[in-house]
Amino acid sequence: MGTVTPFPAAAAGKPSQTGFDRAELTRILDLYGRMVAAGHWRDYAIDLGRDAAVFAAFRRAAERPEFRIEKRPALRNKQGMWALIGEQGAVLKRGHELGPVLAPVERRLMKVVED
Repeated sequence: MGTVTPFPAAAAGKPSQTGFDRAELTRILDLYGRMVAAGHWRDYAIDLGRDAAVFAAFRRAAERPEFRIEKRPALRNKQGMWALIGEQGAVLKRGHELGPVLAPVERRLMKVVED
């Protein structure tokens, strides 16, 4: 008989990968779709790392992302696990819930309608 090698277990209490749940990803992709329809964004990328999950939205694929939406669960009890980061790397908004963090981007879609 051969030897059985155990499957490597994740560190105690720490997940091996951080990700978005279905409701969070639906909210983010809904915003992305509306921004594509408005002509602002053309591409996106998702990075699921050990410490953070990042959704990056691009005006063009060859540029830096215009916005990054980061989820860092380690900051849940401090500043809030959600952050909106601009093209230059500055944190534009941080919070405990996704909706208010996405608000500055959603405001770009609003248009004034005259009577």
